[in-house]
Amino acid sequence: MPEYRIDFQPIGSRVFTNGKESLLALAQKAGISIAALCGGVGVCGSCKIRCIDGELNPVQPEEEDEFSPDQLAQGWRLACMTVPCSDARIELPPESLTTMQRLQIDGLPKEIVLATNLHLEKFSLPVPAQDDLRADWERFSELLSNSGEACRDVSLSVLTQFSIKMREQDWSAVAVFNGAGEILGFLREDQDCYGVAVDVGTTKMAAFLVNLFNGKIEAKSASMNPQISYGEDVISRIAYANQGKIQQKTLQTSLVEWVNQLVGSLCASAQVNPDQIMDFVVVGNTAVQHLYAGLPVRQLGEAPYVPAVRQALNFPAREVDLVGAPGARVYMPPNIAGFVGADHLAMLLASDILGRQGVILALDIGTNTEVSLLKDGELVSCSCASGPAFEGAHIHAGMRAAPGAIERAKFYDGDWHLATIENQPAVGLCGSGILDVVAGLLESGQIDSTGRFTKRAARKVLLPKGDAIILVPAAKSGTGKEILVTRGDIREIQLAKAAIRAGINALLRATETKAEEIDQFIVAGAFGTYLNLDSAVKIGMFPTLPAQRFQQIGNAAGAGALEMLLSNDSRKKAETILAKISYIELTTDPEFMSSYVDAIGFSDDRKVV
Repeated sequence: MPEYRIDFQPIGSRVFTNGKESLLALAQKAGISIAALCGGVGVCGSCKIRCIDGELNPVQPEEEDEFSPDQLAQGWRLACMTVPCSDARIELPPESLTTMQRLQIDGLPKEIVLATNLHLEKFSLPVPAQDDLRADWERFSELLSNSGEACRDVSLSVLTQFSIKMREQDWSAVAVFNGAGEILGFLREDQDCYGVAVDVGTTKMAAFLVNLFNGKIEAKSASMNPQISYGEDVISRIAYANQGKIQQKTLQTSLVEWVNQLVGSLCASAQVNPDQIMDFVVVGNTAVQHLYAGLPVRQLGEAPYVPAVRQALNFPAREVDLVGAPGARVYMPPNIAGFVGADHLAMLLASDILGRQGVILALDIGTNTEVSLLKDGELVSCSCASGPAFEGAHIHAGMRAAPGAIERAKFYDGDWHLATIENQPAVGLCGSGILDVVAGLLESGQIDSTGRFTKRAARKVLLPKGDAIILVPAAKSGTGKEILVTRGDIREIQLAKAAIRAGINALLRATETKAEEIDQFIVAGAFGTYLNLDSAVKIGMFPTLPAQRFQQIGNAAGAGALEMLLSNDSRKKAETILAKISYIELTTDPEFMSSYVDAIGFSDDRKVV
């Protein structure tokens, strides 16, 4: 059987293959995070690569649809469709990698009153002697009993380290108990104990290392969710997990290992030993939390889309191989429904939804957009399948929010005026950029209410699949190729914004509320932080409201996870919020489809007023 050497450039990673696996699969095995938004079935075009040298399998029909004949002649292929047939050198363009994306970490600043359920017990253990042959743990238990303390539970992993630590620390230590009387670990007297809050989004992840004694965030970090390599959206990942136990375990392992890497980097940054981490709070959508905990997900992908469990989970970190103290615990807040998860609940907690006055609408835009509306003290929630267009997927020149991505666009004086991330030469469009472009096309009359280009369209060109405009000429782009906006791109934004607006309208109908009665419109999440509100209103994604009613609050899910890490009262408050939520399944709403179709088109000029 042949063995071929594959070199990935400019990363400098080398793998070997027998010629039976795709370049995407080889890259995944090598730990290279290539975007595969469709799960590797050749329909999204996000895994573009270029063969510099070597022989590959014949070009597939999906690639003929994606690339021009000139591009194919230059070696451009889709990694998921390409199998090497010899030694090869493969170029990975920046827009195909999921690393180096600008990620939103911080959420709404908020003072949190510390109220953890941890308590400490300092002790000095009698040294064993010929006249005292009691076991180490027996001497410790008696010491606790004499002080009025009791250990009601201890894990084998804690016991495994106990005798070693006692001898290393000259028989003195601090025992860390949780509210159930379980010992989580042992510290030196000069050590603090820490917790980690993790917000696991479908696309992005954020983690915070927090001192549980004073509430200070010692370090924070963000990255892409490594599961992206197995599918852009939760449906793709559920489908992958349903292929078998190995595939589901792969999704769980990829996520846990990545969280462990984040925790390792946080600890190194703050000079903290992982053994000092006693508590974790992990929030995510329902599917992500199921995959993280190793719960079955098949039922999430089949009507009526019910979770395996809805209530909060509290389990030992070691059960999912999470790095921390030997007895560290993981708390996962409850999910709201099959497609509205604990991350949305955390966002509602962080935004203090129940403490606000009037009619409040709160949403977190993503591949799956969750929306809640508060009226008269009661909440209704729904989930909109808005798709990954706002992550740059299914857009001709789409990319994630990385250096060189166009993030702002305005058309005036007969030309486009663009801003890119880190002021790098333009290489593509991220979500906020394509939103601005569509709004600019509409405002300048270059597209009509159906999304079709008009005679006013500047730099219009005809492609095999339809019309497009040249947003950035080849001479001015960072890739040496034209950056185009196609009719298909506009359609993708229309479908995404229609799903969100139809979801909003469904909640308004359910509560007999008019859009103009919304007193506060809260927008959370990374994309929600960077989007231009005027553009969102212009294309009809958001209703027309006074500017002061809108509030962009950043990574509120992460902020909510922090609250629940630092306060048991916040965990109870989240349960209170959950009890007030009525979930609406849009697939059973008889008016949803007509509302969705109505929202696809563009209405008259609108602005945030």
